[in-house]
Amino acid sequence: MKSIIELRTSPHIRKPHSVEKIMRNVVGALLPLCAFAVYAFGLSALALILVVTISCLLTEFIFSRLSGKGNTLGDWSAAITGLLLALTLPPGFPLWMGFVAGFIAIALGKALFGGLGLNVFNPALVGRAFVQVSFPAAATTWTPAFSVDRFSTFIPTTFTLPLMSPPDIALWTEKASVGLTHDAYSGATALAKMKFENVNTDSLDLFLGFHHGSLGETSAALIFVCGLYLIFRRMMDWRIPAAILSGAFVLTEALTLFGSTVPGSFMLFSGGLMLGAMFMATDMVGSPVTPVGIWLYGFLIALITVVIRLYGGQTEGVMYAILFANAAGPLIEELTQPRIFGAGSSVVDKNE
Repeated sequence: MKSIIELRTSPHIRKPHSVEKIMRNVVGALLPLCAFAVYAFGLSALALILVVTISCLLTEFIFSRLSGKGNTLGDWSAAITGLLLALTLPPGFPLWMGFVAGFIAIALGKALFGGLGLNVFNPALVGRAFVQVSFPAAATTWTPAFSVDRFSTFIPTTFTLPLMSPPDIALWTEKASVGLTHDAYSGATALAKMKFENVNTDSLDLFLGFHHGSLGETSAALIFVCGLYLIFRRMMDWRIPAAILSGAFVLTEALTLFGSTVPGSFMLFSGGLMLGAMFMATDMVGSPVTPVGIWLYGFLIALITVVIRLYGGQTEGVMYAILFANAAGPLIEELTQPRIFGAGSSVVDKNE
């Protein structure tokens, strides 16, 4: 009897998780964040999440058909892009702009590069960067969380039509905040207060989610727990969020020695750092795979985020930091390649 030896390329060790299974679990981990966003911001948040996600799914379906790949919705990647993109948007973001953001995220952030596994940048952040440039006022207009009538009325800007001026949000914000005594319900975002008013929001409020922000930026505690679920299921590389969060904390604390008044805990729990560290920077396509490269990648994101937040013109720097690190990913991998097993320095010198 002849034996058959089957030769395959590396990797030779297979994990029990398929791409579809990992993607489904990521969607499952994002659903509690979406639920909390709806709880905090009401009907407008629910409508925005649905519209952005549907836009991503529809765009994915169209481009997969045009490219002859058939229906690729079953890999769940478009759903993840839709949920993540929606969570980066303000609660009163006009729905038509959200639909455009979803289209751009899939079309330019994913399909343009060839589809799943070939994209250079995180597709959700590509969509978010597009609306930041195209609709800067809408992308930076924040409304109160936990308004008294959030489950009976929509935020007025939700249904703003193209080429139409949005309604005056100030009067609605004043009425929506009636009965809410916490300072975070009636002011700017925590990052804006820190940058322009030199006021630091209480870290516990930031950790629990009692403050303004995008849909997915409120509760750092919930984001952390949902990220831990994926880490314990071994569906996320823990080193990336560990590098980002530890790097941001240490750098921020070190800057207090040079006059900064921002504590490290504020840097961790404010804005989109926790969401970006747990669910965006960990994108398996855009992040390096070399052991040293993973830590450099995370530290680079932390460095750029802290610098932009404290010294840049923007209040938030997570989006730019991750996109820049995505672009630098191939270079980081090239510079951090481990030595080939069995090849000493002399072998390398001969080849050179």
